[in-house]
Amino acid sequence: MMTFFLQTFLLACFVATIQTKVYGRCELAHVLKKNEMDGYEGYSLASWICMAFYETGFDTKAIDRHKGGSKDYGIFHINSGLWCKENSALSKAICDVACSDLLNPDLEDDITCAKKIVKGSAGMAAWHQWKKHCENQDMRKWVQGCRI
Repeated sequence: MMTFFLQTFLLACFVATIQTKVYGRCELAHVLKKNEMDGYEGYSLASWICMAFYETGFDTKAIDRHKGGSKDYGIFHINSGLWCKENSALSKAICDVACSDLLNPDLEDDITCAKKIVKGSAGMAAWHQWKKHCENQDMRKWVQGCRI
């Protein structure tokens, strides 16, 4: 009986370590600011916040499946067809990161990959939701009150 409780406790600890997170708007703004995203490749911090909101609602565990078989992962919806590596799928994996690593609350690898994506010729237009909802819009509301 004691072994069962110990195993259950250890399993609960393991599950706790792989928890995901839905960031708050200002909380995400501070993380991105700390990681030098404000002004990166000419895009404001507010543009990054807007994009993340419309892509995933700031949810680190977000996964979106496409008809062609690829998936978008994490808070920035980084695509498996080109940027991250799925276990069983062929991918260019330009960011040299496992797609599953983009699903945790630690945004370091997500940010590193997003920087590579935005350096491409499409810039932030690589994210369809940014193009649809954020491009040429007043972005001030996304960082308003965040004490950045």
